[in-house]
Amino acid sequence: MKLWGGRFTRETDKAVNDFNSSIRFDSRMYKQDIMGSIAHVKMLGKCGIITEEESSLIQAALHDILNDIERGKIELDPNAEDIHSNIESILISRIGDTGKKLHTGRSRNDQVALDIRMYLKDEITEIKKLLLSLEATLVKLAEEHTGTILPGYTHLQRAQPVTFAHHLMAYFQMFRRDIERLTDCYKRVNVMPLGSGALAGTTYPLDREMVAKELGFPAITENSLDAVSDRDFIIELLSCLSLIMMHLSRFCEELVLWSSHEFSFVEMDDAFSTGSSIMPQKKNPDVAELIRGKTGRVYGSLVSILTTMKALPLAYNKDMQEDKEITFDAIDTVKACLPVFTNMLAAMKVNKNNMYNAAKGGFTNATDVADYLVKRGIPFRDAHEITGKIVLYCINTGKTIEQLTINEFKSFSPLIKDDIYNEITLEKCISGRNLPGGPSEQTVMAQIKNAREFLNSNP
Repeated sequence: MKLWGGRFTRETDKAVNDFNSSIRFDSRMYKQDIMGSIAHVKMLGKCGIITEEESSLIQAALHDILNDIERGKIELDPNAEDIHSNIESILISRIGDTGKKLHTGRSRNDQVALDIRMYLKDEITEIKKLLLSLEATLVKLAEEHTGTILPGYTHLQRAQPVTFAHHLMAYFQMFRRDIERLTDCYKRVNVMPLGSGALAGTTYPLDREMVAKELGFPAITENSLDAVSDRDFIIELLSCLSLIMMHLSRFCEELVLWSSHEFSFVEMDDAFSTGSSIMPQKKNPDVAELIRGKTGRVYGSLVSILTTMKALPLAYNKDMQEDKEITFDAIDTVKACLPVFTNMLAAMKVNKNNMYNAAKGGFTNATDVADYLVKRGIPFRDAHEITGKIVLYCINTGKTIEQLTINEFKSFSPLIKDDIYNEITLEKCISGRNLPGGPSEQTVMAQIKNAREFLNSNP
């Protein structure tokens, strides 16, 4: 059944019907569509726009349709124009002409805007739960590795020693921001547009606040033109999802590197690895690579909707039907990646000795040599130059800094004493960095404590 056939004298071309139809992807919003219709028709009855008896009949029929869909007793029509017309057709087939009153005071424009907002509210809540599960895994792993030392990197070159816990908690902060962004995005999604009509509201005395309350919205949209043409909340959500995928991708990139023979910092569990069809020795981090690859897919959704919306005049334009398919795909992608990544991380083996030995190389304690000299009165820029010469000497002689004799140290500065050996151990390099946010065990435990409080406040 078409909702708009009266003005037309010819049937729509079949290819155009197929091209125009959105049922293949918007059918997933059947529950939101029905619940929105129930709230709408309940309000129509209360406001006297239709009779209370008609309202009750339609509400009961809609509840039955929802139950039948969820029990598999109804198969949605793949030839329908969209989920909205499909549900309305089923309703009319069950209760006759009374069902035709459902759409009183409503346009598909504000109906679609309502459905997608209701759907996204549910999905944001689910994605936040998945992120919180990942965060809990990160905290648990960090608690186990407050003393596990590895090299920190800049430019992918060994820089300074940190702990694995400190490294993990850096990602905790990234995903925490993702959760906070989703929470903030939810506020913009959580506004009720029904009653805006096609673009200019309606002459029926609708009670929009009643519908909002019925559906759990704290506020209604303030401008009918904006309400039906706004897709900012979708763009904002896709931006949030893109950032989540970026953070997953960065983490996956490190896991791919760390699981290589050259690093051997971690080993992926067999359950999260694959082999080669020709090379029997291979154990590939395919899960991490695939998550990294799927990031581009979510980015594509964001760029797509931005491009679609960039030149659209007010109000609704059919271009905007393109919003749902890409949004659903991005949501599905994130929801697929988060749990498999969390489980992969939890099952991963950490090679503590390899991490520690790597931290011993690459002169990761060089900064602490410079700091040692500064504490003895040498200006930092001079201390930096002296330490650079020490590193060059070590490279030429094939030594690490801590392997130098005291006489070799003194050849660079007479201020260097025997206590330098205690000051430049990896353990001292880390424990000395005990400012808030630093890698010392004390400060990392404070980070973990704060993280636990955040998790407890977001059950």
